[in-house]
Amino acid sequence: MNDELLLDPHADGKKQSRGNMFTGLYEWVEAAIFSLICVVLVFTFLFRVVGVDGPSMTPTLLNTERLIMTNLNYTPERGDIVVINRYTQEPLVKRIIALAGDYLEIDGETGEVRVNGETLNETYIQGTTYPKEFQSPQTVPENCVFVMGDNRENSTDSRSLMVGFVPVKNIMGKAVWRIWPFSKFGSVY
Repeated sequence: MNDELLLDPHADGKKQSRGNMFTGLYEWVEAAIFSLICVVLVFTFLFRVVGVDGPSMTPTLLNTERLIMTNLNYTPERGDIVVINRYTQEPLVKRIIALAGDYLEIDGETGEVRVNGETLNETYIQGTTYPKEFQSPQTVPENCVFVMGDNRENSTDSRSLMVGFVPVKNIMGKAVWRIWPFSKFGSVY
């Protein structure tokens, strides 16, 4: 008998079909793993998700909101909302009011904040700014910033001895996007 007649004419098609299925599955798994690695790298080195803890940034940011922060080529500027590493506690989310070398005054009677003699126009604040433990006026030390929460009466910030002037090296990054709740998705500025 002829050996060719005994072979299943569809056998090659079944083998090719299984081979294509495994190749497709392998490519899908490979793409999923590559995508996961890219997301992990982006959120480790470029962006980070942080949460707002407490009412200190009200009305700008509310408790439990989630933000995306970046430190890519970041240089602190007045008005930036930053995340500060506290080492033993949750990171702080505060606004930079003054930079190194700035002459800062907080008027205990009117609540006005002056940087280098100019009164800040702080339309974003809630409550009155009191100096608390801060001995006004002072010059911000080198490599430091002065930060405050937008809810001035309910914020532990640079006016407190517990926080004081914040070394720039302790700034984890600048908050740029609000991602939670979805109804407020967008820039924090």
